[in-house]
Amino acid sequence: MIVPVVKAFLAQHPDCQIVMVSRRQFAPLFEGIGGLEFHGVNLDHYKGPKGLLTLFSLLESQFKPDFIADLHDVIRTKTITTLFSFKGYKTSILDKGKEEKKELIRLWDKKFRPLKPTTERYADVFRALGFDFSLSHNLESTVLSRQGIGLAPFAQHKGKMLPLEKTFELARRLSTSEHIYLFGAKGLEQQQLEEWESLIPGCTSLAGKLTLKEELERISGLKVMISMDSANMHLASLVGTRCISIWGSTHHYAGFLGYGQSESDVLEIKELTCRPCSVFGDKPCFREDYACLEEISVESIVAHLDRTL
Repeated sequence: MIVPVVKAFLAQHPDCQIVMVSRRQFAPLFEGIGGLEFHGVNLDHYKGPKGLLTLFSLLESQFKPDFIADLHDVIRTKTITTLFSFKGYKTSILDKGKEEKKELIRLWDKKFRPLKPTTERYADVFRALGFDFSLSHNLESTVLSRQGIGLAPFAQHKGKMLPLEKTFELARRLSTSEHIYLFGAKGLEQQQLEEWESLIPGCTSLAGKLTLKEELERISGLKVMISMDSANMHLASLVGTRCISIWGSTHHYAGFLGYGQSESDVLEIKELTCRPCSVFGDKPCFREDYACLEEISVESIVAHLDRTL
């Protein structure tokens, strides 16, 4: 979700340069952004206080920055940001809004209201450094011809994932009118989706076959992506592809809807007052039935797609 923010910032401040320090595997996400230099690191080489001090010294000597924007707010980044601050650099740290999110997900006396989008929280980090900056929250795409529907059935946690038998039936139903491309990771997800591919004509599994760059290119050419509240929703946003997102124990009010995606494409069970019970979907269902996902019907997803595609 950081990518559209830094892209918009550099478009509005072409005299600035950003050095993005992150894990090496994320480099393809930042390709083609003018004014951005990606510095990939292997964090295994910088463990513990001594390792972080080494990384700080390397970053300071190599890049000599004017400002430090901590867009992660974890112990590792806060330590490095503090070291820069001690040496007189102007720094700013992401405010995750943890207390507001706790109020949103608690079971009793829930404060159910939309919170600030995470992309705006990232933008606030730059604003706190003294930069005037605004976000459009619009999808941006240069693709003129689109074909096929993407389907990403998996998520990191059970509370964010539609039961697989429903997603299989969804793929089967949609494949009668559109070619379906299945997205997932290597290993068990790949095995599952290759089995679906063998059972459903008009269905192709891309799981485990593409690099991150190739996956972004594929998603950019889809008519629509259907995803859980997962990384695939955000990948669709990066390449300007509309995403129909399915939400269970989590809720877009927490601020994690894909950048530029429409709330009208959020599919959920609104009547459940226990939702959301988790920010990230990692908490077990206190009802033990995951009604937030079990009650979402395949028919409702197909009907939404038929109305809007």
